Amino acid sequence: MGAMQILFLLAAAAVLGAAILVVTSRNLVHAALWLIVALFGVAVVYVLLNAGFFAIVQVVIYIGAIAILFIFAVMLTRQIGGKDGGSQNHSTWWVAALLSLLLMVGIVWILSTWQGFATELPALANEKELISELGKSLVSTYLLPFELASVLLVAALIGAIYVSWEKSR
Repeated sequence: MGAMQILFLLAAAAVLGAAILVVTSRNLVHAALWLIVALFGVAVVYVLLNAGFFAIVQVVIYIGAIAILFIFAVMLTRQIGGKDGGSQNHSTWWVAALLSLLLMVGIVWILSTWQGFATELPALANEKELISELGKSLVSTYLLPFELASVLLVAALIGAIYVSWEKSR
């Protein structure tokens, strides 16, 4: 086993471990920090795949913007649940766990029967040409989804500020 495979396995284990800690952490700030670790591990995987542009985008957009937005939202809405914090466990948690397990088994089964793993990818062109084509498609084909996502994030931030704003009496 080569060094690249060992690095990939370490990054994959870090991503999986951090993802599990995201969903099992009781503290929302800790969960958001574990999310940053998981997203950084994905950026490491992009670097190992020689996709430097996507690694930079992962760090700048997902870690630098979205994860920090999550942390701000958690900090702004901390007092909504009440002073005691209360239990965040629902009595039917086992239904969600069972459905998640069934979904995972279904995805593993579909991927295990997919013939796409046996085919080889065509040789990649120059990385600069690929990034140029990506940029052209982002400003033409995928412009509306990105604009809608930005409006949604701004609306979520405004909503978090509104909910956390103390009413003057």
